[in-house]
This record gives sequence, C-alpha cells and structure tokens, in this order.
Amino acid sequence: MPRILPLFTKALTDSWRSTLAWALGLTGACMLYLPIYPSIGGSSQMQELINALPPQMTKALNYDQIATGPGYTQATLFGLIGFLLMSMASVGWGAAAVGGDEESGLLELTLAHSVTRVQVVLERALAIVVRVAALSILVFVLVLGLNGPAQLNIDVGHLAGAVLLFAALALLSATAALFVGALTGRKVFGVAAGAAVAVLGYVFNAVGRQSPKVEWLLNLSPYHWAYGNSPVVNGADWGVAAGLLGISAALIVLAAVAMQRRDVGV
Repeated sequence: MPRILPLFTKALTDSWRSTLAWALGLTGACMLYLPIYPSIGGSSQMQELINALPPQMTKALNYDQIATGPGYTQATLFGLIGFLLMSMASVGWGAAAVGGDEESGLLELTLAHSVTRVQVVLERALAIVVRVAALSILVFVLVLGLNGPAQLNIDVGHLAGAVLLFAALALLSATAALFVGALTGRKVFGVAAGAAVAVLGYVFNAVGRQSPKVEWLLNLSPYHWAYGNSPVVNGADWGVAAGLLGISAALIVLAAVAMQRRDVGV
C-alpha cells in the first residue's frame, strides 16, 4: 500500500537533527534569560541602567518594559533571542524545502517517483508547520515551567496567545522563503526573502518607534503587527494572528502555483 504523506514523513525524519538543535538553542535561551529575572526585575539598579541607556536604544530593544516579568519575557525572549532563533530555523527550512532540493538535483529525482509538484510543496510546507509548532509548544512549556520559580507572573492565556503569534511570525518568514525558493528554484533567493521578512520587520519596528514622523513604518512591519500590543503583557490580538497565518497560507498556495508554471531544473 502507498504510504500516507510520504514527503511529509521524509522531511520530518531528515530534519530531526536540526529540529533538535534548534530546540536545544531555544531551551538554552529560556534557561539563560528567564531565571535571572528575580535578581534584576523591578530593582533600582535595573531602572538606573535602563535610564542610562539612550532612549532610542531602549525603544528599539523594547527595554522600556522589562521592569515587569511579562514585559521582560516579551522583550528578551519573544522579541529578541527567541525571535532570532526561530527566524533562522524557519527561513532555513523554508528555503531548503524546494529551492534547496532543486539546486542539488534531488527535486527532479523526487518528481520522478509518481508525486506531483503541488504535493511536494504542500507536504513539505506541512512539515515546516509541524516543526515550527513543535518548537513553539516547547517554548510555551518552558516559560510556563519557569513562570513560578522565576517570579514572572505571566497570565497563562496571555502566554498562549504570545506563543501563537511567535509561531505565526516564524511561519511567515518560512513561507516567504518557501515561495521564493519555489518561484526561482534557488535556495539563496529563498533565504534572502525569508530573512528580509524577519530583518526588515524588526528594523521597521525599531525605527518606527523612534519618532511620530516615521510611525508609518510600523504598518509595514510583521514584527510590530505581532508584538506591537506586547502580547505577553496584554494578551494576543487574535485578528493579527489570523492575518499572519492567512498570509502564510496564501504564500504556500502561491508556491504551489509557481511550481506548476515553470520548468524544474532550468
């Protein structure tokens, strides 16, 4: 009998080492940043340090909210190191899903085994979704486990919403990389597209927060769409979460259409 979702299964088994490595990286980030909050959060020394920093830097790094446990978690984990790690992982997976295989010549071999181009895109996209979801659930469990010992006082519902936005933001970069990789057949172009979504989103948010004259940049920043409301502190904007996931779904469909309309390996 034919296997169910063979490309999806193979994508997961082939990438288990990288998934484990990124999981260890995120675990390390949680263990490094969150347990030290009781020794610095809310202290006069921390407030003095924040006041000593240039206001522009404080706003760019969201350090204006780290005096509370939820704000500290939002700024250091979800908004900085966790965002960086998840973006790197998701962009790499998205760019390699089609563009990487085509560059190496493996995609033509795959298509010779009675699978369609649409099937390749959809099953590998599903594998990316599962890996992003797995890492996001890991972050949720870690933060929840450290919530009490680290005195973070994070509302569980707010944490769940923040993790959903965390995953949706990573998935947007992944599907942008997938789409451009499928459109061009080049992994490097996929990496550039996915990285642009993550990096420009972060930069537009940082610059847009500096002055009312450039606030319009915030409207162009997926990072600000997800984190502008500080979801760990205030709860998630579910409409934004749905919008980010909807854009990712559209990019997957566009990737499948792009694969159908061009010659592979040319």
